[in-house]
Amino acid sequence: MGFGNVGRAFLRLLISKETELRRRYDVRWRLAGVATRRYGWVADPDGLNPLAVLNEHWPAPPSQPCRNVREWLEKARADVLFEASSLDAQTGQPAIDHLKAALELGAHAITANKGPIVHAFHELTSLSHEKQKKFLYEATVMDGAPIFSLFPLGLPATVLQSFSGVLNSTTNVVLTEIEKGRSFDEAVKRAQALGVAETDPSADLDGWDSALKVAALTIVLMGVPIGLEQVQRIGIRELSEEKIRSVRAAGMRYKLVCRAVRRGDTADCTVQPELLLASDPLANLEGTSSAIRFDLDVFSLSFVEHNPGIEATGYGLLADFLRAVQA
Repeated sequence: MGFGNVGRAFLRLLISKETELRRRYDVRWRLAGVATRRYGWVADPDGLNPLAVLNEHWPAPPSQPCRNVREWLEKARADVLFEASSLDAQTGQPAIDHLKAALELGAHAITANKGPIVHAFHELTSLSHEKQKKFLYEATVMDGAPIFSLFPLGLPATVLQSFSGVLNSTTNVVLTEIEKGRSFDEAVKRAQALGVAETDPSADLDGWDSALKVAALTIVLMGVPIGLEQVQRIGIRELSEEKIRSVRAAGMRYKLVCRAVRRGDTADCTVQPELLLASDPLANLEGTSSAIRFDLDVFSLSFVEHNPGIEATGYGLLADFLRAVQA
């Protein structure tokens, strides 16, 4: 569902790792359907040609085309849905309905979309348990880094007290490029050229993408059911180019920092530009890199993802695919 950069990167990974998946994991797959704005609901339970699809060589339209997601899933006889449609930060739709349809029809539901976690996590999790299928979402935060899958199996009997990080590649690129002397608009165009910023980069620049990630992490890892409106959010637009460059010359850097701190049954969540000393690990992030620090009740640990490309997000979907079908 959705066949933009993420969907294409994921399909390329599936193709390149087909032999490894079969030999190491005894997993075989076929592409039974693709849904796009341009080509509509394409389905074939016997399997589409993935290389042809990547080159936009689509089969002829059927005499009775699918009209909606349920008809499409039923015609494809799907075992797994990969949801990578456009993000609606305020509602999580239509991704929520896509994932619900998949689970209700007996398919695992895997998403790269943060909206469903923030707006329907408990509903989708309960439905997945009821249907004995998986609802997985590793690709939503830090691409392919094992953030969600680390908890609780990798860290049993721990309590996450707080986390902090730089989780948006676009703002990191923009701030880095401004430090180098580019204007704000030039820095945004650079991020778009790298493929990390959308045509309309407002969700990144105004902090919405980061706020969604903070909410998702808080809901899943802290078990605190907050809403998006409870994340205090300030983007980077109000930072002047002169200030960004002057503090860099003084050995400091601005970064858009995400934070959450547990407060009993709730949490304080913020997204805002922060002035960091050069000694702060978050200050040293360059380009598309991101990082997060988890403060647990017994110790702390950090993850750094170094200059990921779109393939890293595709890998997040691939890793969830293996977790789902091997469970």
